Formats: sequence, C-alpha cells, structure tokens
Amino acid sequence: MQRNTTRRRWIQGAATTLGAAAVAPQLFAQSGPVRIGYAIARTGPWAGGAQVSQEPNYLLWQEQVNAAGGLDVKGMKRPIEFLSYDDRSETETCVRTFEKLMGSDKVDLILPPWGSGANFAIAPLANRFGYPLLAPTALSRKLIDMNLPYFFSLLQQPDKMMGALVDLLVANNVKSIAIVYMDDLFGLENFAALNNALKKTQIQVLDRKSYPLGVKDLAPVLRTIKDLNPDAFIGITYPPDTLLVSRQSREIGFNPKFFYASVGTAFQLYKNVMQANTEGVVGMGSWSVKTSPAAKTYFDAHVKKFGKEPDRWASGHCWAGLQIMQQAVQKVGLDRKAMRELIAKNEFPTILGPIRFEHGENASIPGTVSQWQGDDFEVVWPLNRATAKLVVPKPAWK
Repeated sequence: MQRNTTRRRWIQGAATTLGAAAVAPQLFAQSGPVRIGYAIARTGPWAGGAQVSQEPNYLLWQEQVNAAGGLDVKGMKRPIEFLSYDDRSETETCVRTFEKLMGSDKVDLILPPWGSGANFAIAPLANRFGYPLLAPTALSRKLIDMNLPYFFSLLQQPDKMMGALVDLLVANNVKSIAIVYMDDLFGLENFAALNNALKKTQIQVLDRKSYPLGVKDLAPVLRTIKDLNPDAFIGITYPPDTLLVSRQSREIGFNPKFFYASVGTAFQLYKNVMQANTEGVVGMGSWSVKTSPAAKTYFDAHVKKFGKEPDRWASGHCWAGLQIMQQAVQKVGLDRKAMRELIAKNEFPTILGPIRFEHGENASIPGTVSQWQGDDFEVVWPLNRATAKLVVPKPAWK
C-alpha cells in the first residue's frame, strides 16, 4: 500500500513538472523581450539620411522605453530587444534581410527602412507577412496607391509637398523658376507633382534638368540657370546633392529670390556646412521646436543623447510613428492584425499633433515648407501651421 502511494505521488509530481515545463515557454514569451527587427543603411549613399532621420530615433526610443520599465503590452511591461542590420544602401539586401526577420526570425514587430525606394520594395513583403509598417521617409504616391492594408505613410506625399511649395511661390508673386531633380523614384514623382501644381499657375519654367544619383558637379547646370535669372530655384535633391547645389550656387554667385532644396535642408549637417549661408534657404520641413511642448522635449532629449539635432522634417515623423506603434501595442498587444485595424481606424496624439490615416496616408498633416531663420528651420507655410513668417527675398550668400 505504501509502495503504491509513493508511486502515485511520484507520477503526480512528474506530471506537474512536465505540465509546468510545457507552459513555461508560453509564459516566457509573454514576459520576455519584445523582439523588433529592422534593416537600415549604415553604409552607402542612403546612410546620410538614414543615420539622421531614422536609426538615431529608434535607439533613443528604445532607451527611453526600456528606462521606463519596457514596452507596455496590454498592461505588461516588457523590454525592447532590437535585431538590426545594415542594408548597405542596397535594395536586394534590404529585402532579403526583412524577409529573414519576418519569415524565419519571426520578430514581434518591424521598423521601416530609409527612403522611398527601400520602402517601395519592403511594403508588399510586410503586407504579405502581416506586419504593420509605419514609414516616415517614404515619399511616393505610387506606394500609397498600391493600397497595401499594412502600410502607413507618415510623411506628406509629393502632391501635398509640391502643392504647398507652389502655393507659397504664387502668394509671393514668383513669375519664373528653374528646376533640377534627382533621376529616381523620389525625384521623378516630386518633379511630376511640381509640374502638375505649376499648370494651375502663370509661373514660367525657364529650365528643367535631371541628374543621376551620386552626381559630383552641378556647376555647369547652375551657371546656365543663373544666366536665365529665375525668381526661384527648385532643387528636388537628396542630402549630398542639397549641399552640392548650395555650395556651388554660392561659388558662382547664383542667389535667386527663392532658393529651395529638398531632403537634407532640415539637417543640422546643412547648418554646420553652410553656416551663415543657410539664412533664408527654404526646403522640405514640417516642424520646429515651437510646434508643441512635446516636440521641444523630444528635440532636447535627442541633442542630449547624440550631441546633435534631429532633422526638422522626417525625424519628427519617425518619432510620431514610434509613438503610434507604442500606443497600439499598449491597447491590443502584439496581435499585428489587431494593431493594423486600430491604426487604420483611429487618431493618435503625437509630437506633431493628432495623426490619423486614410487609405494608409497621413491625413492630418498638410504639405509644408520650412525656412532657415537663425538657428531654427521654421515652418513658414501654410500659415495655419507656421512657426515663423517667411523672410523674402533670400539674403545674399556670404
């Protein structure tokens, strides 16, 4: 009798142990780190933008969330663990890496790569695997028109940005312009949107010139444009080209009434390189430290951690995207389908103000134009979002 009782207790104990072992992985999965994967340019031509507008924000966000106890997953705080890679500014590498992260690594969430081209390649993949993708640097109406349910674009699209620019030019009696543009998805879409907006005006386009990625000299093109004496110069440019057209315009004495350059104008690097010659330059921007108290808090935290400023355009959208994802996880956990539904149907408070999406597009923030005035890249258009009044004409290069 004693032997049978002992045997029975041993079997019950073994069953309890085995049961606990079976449940333990599930409990650990619910309380362990939230694994978030991404690939982004740390080397190659995309790195200049990616290492200003995106990855520093990812690192700052992870640090702040973990310092507060972790990501709130429906009431349970869990630390954030990144699985991150250098996509080397190569679309194929970017695609392969994200496919691995979502397919075999099965990360809980993903963060987007940098730039229109990379997001264009990744968005269908994220949609197939069912991962919400909140993209802060995808400027492509074609991507929006693909109607991918899991893709959300935070950045204002080409028609909005170029429409705002043209409205500003018309409001300030610009009669003639000249345009240079990057010969890629970003450049071509923005150039087309700019031309469409100009068709509704009396502004004369004196010259239009495309240039390839990695261009090293635009002085001959700029000299030709200078001889035409346009009221405004429009550069649909990436960060290296934004600096190039600015430096070379100064060197040849080309100083039109309006000088607009696109991506990178909002970077601290632009201010560091051009110094006093940033004054009056306009470009793609959407916020400043005056936009909201939360924007100032974010700005100061970024400067404290990295010793440099976030850019006044996509960095703010990147942070807003992280805020939206964090709010979604807090409400529905890591159920990505439920996250997608929540993001698609609700409005979220962010440092840029409330944001809601319509068909994957940020429907809350209009096209904007910003201008360097002193030490800040102020929003000057539209007037209802402006943090400063436009200075016109642009002061002479120093």
